[in-house]
Amino acid sequence: MMETVLLKNIENPNSADIAEYKKVGGYRSIGKALGMEPQKVIDEVKRAGLRGRGGAGFPVAMKWTFASADPKFPKYLLCNADEGEPGTFKDRPILEKNPHLLIEGMVISGHALKAEYGYIYLRGEYPAAKHILNAAIKQAYDNNLLGENILGKGITFHLAVHQGAGAYICGEETALIESLEGDKGQPRIKPPFPVNVGVFSKPTVVNNVETLSNLPYIIEVGGEAYAKIGTPDCPGPKIFCVSGHVEKPGVYELPMGTKLKDIIYTHCGGIRGGKKLKAVIPGGISTPVLPPEKIDCAMDFVNMPKNGSMLGSGAVIVMDETVCLVKVCYRALKFFEHESCGKCTPCREGTGWLRSILGRIENGEGADGDIEALLTISANMLGKTFCPLGDGAASVVQNFIKHFRPEFEEHIKAKKCAVSG
Repeated sequence: MMETVLLKNIENPNSADIAEYKKVGGYRSIGKALGMEPQKVIDEVKRAGLRGRGGAGFPVAMKWTFASADPKFPKYLLCNADEGEPGTFKDRPILEKNPHLLIEGMVISGHALKAEYGYIYLRGEYPAAKHILNAAIKQAYDNNLLGENILGKGITFHLAVHQGAGAYICGEETALIESLEGDKGQPRIKPPFPVNVGVFSKPTVVNNVETLSNLPYIIEVGGEAYAKIGTPDCPGPKIFCVSGHVEKPGVYELPMGTKLKDIIYTHCGGIRGGKKLKAVIPGGISTPVLPPEKIDCAMDFVNMPKNGSMLGSGAVIVMDETVCLVKVCYRALKFFEHESCGKCTPCREGTGWLRSILGRIENGEGADGDIEALLTISANMLGKTFCPLGDGAASVVQNFIKHFRPEFEEHIKAKKCAVSG
C-alpha cells in the first residue's frame, strides 16, 4: 500500500485547518514553486506525466502550454469541483478534509499559467464544502498564501468559490464557464477552446479538484519521482470511490493502473454477503458497464479503453446477482434525460426516447423490436452532440445491451423481471 498523497491526514478531525496542514508538510511546495520560472513548473509537470483526473485524461502540461502561450491577459484558472457524476464522490474528501492541498495546488498552477485569478466552481449539493473552502481561503489570505505579493515573491493570485445550482451539465468545462459568467449552463461549440477563449473571453485552464491537488507533491518530489508511481503512460496516485455491493465501500487512494479486480476483491473485501458479481460500472454512470469476466484490467486511461470501457472519474459501482440491470439502465437514462440541457436535438430528444422504451421494457410492456430501436437511437446520438452527455447516455444503453442482452430479451418475453419478479 502506497503512502497517501491526496488523502494524507484526513483522518485528523482538524485536517481542514491550516495549522494542521502545515504540520504534515503543507505549503512547503508553494515557496519552492514560486521561486521557479513559470515554464520550469510546466516542465516539471510534463516530466511527471500528470493527466487530468476529471475523466478525459488529457495531459495537464499540454493544456497549460496552450494557455500560457496565448498573449492575452488576464488568464484564469478554474477548478472544476462540480462533482455530479452518479457514483462519484472522490473529490469530496479533498474539498471537505484537505482544502489547503487544493488551494496550494491552485496557487502553483496559477503561477505556472501566469494567471492572477482563480475560481473553484463547486457542486451545488456540497453546502458543507462551501463553508470549509471559504474558511480555508480566508486562512490562506491571512497567511499571505493568497492575494498580492505571495510570500514576498511578487506573485499575485486571488481565489474565490462559485457555487453551482445542481446542474450536471456544468461539469462540462464550457458549460461551467457559461454558468460562471452568469449565463445558462450550456456547452459551447469547440473550437475555440477555453485555453484561448474561456471565461470572459480570456485564456482559461479548467482542471479537476484531484488534478490540481497533485501539484504540491509533484513540486515536492520532482516530476521524475512522481512518474514512478502507477503506470508509465498514466503515472501518479488515483482516488477510486467504490459503492454498491462490496464489503467495504468507500474512498481509496491507490496507484494509477491498479486492477479493477484487486480494487473489488482485495481493497474492498469482495462482494457483500458472499454473493456473485454480476456487473461493474468502472468510472461513473456514463462509462460502459463491464461483466465479471472483464474486470481483470488495469484502471488507467490507456488500458480501460482496450477492455471496452473508460476510467472516467474512477467511480466504481459494483452490482451483485440480485440486481436487475434493465432497471439500472432505465434509471441511468432517467438521469440523463433530466440533466440534458436541451441545446442539441440528438441529446434532448434521444435521451427521452431511450428512457421511454426502457421504461416500457422495465414495466413489462416491452415489444419485439424494442432492443433494435434502442440500438438505432443510440447509434444516431453518438458523436452528434455538443458535449459528451449524449454520448454517455447512448454508450450506457449500447453496452448494457451488448453484455446483458438476454436479460433485456427475457423482460420483453416474460413481461416481467426474472430477478425481482
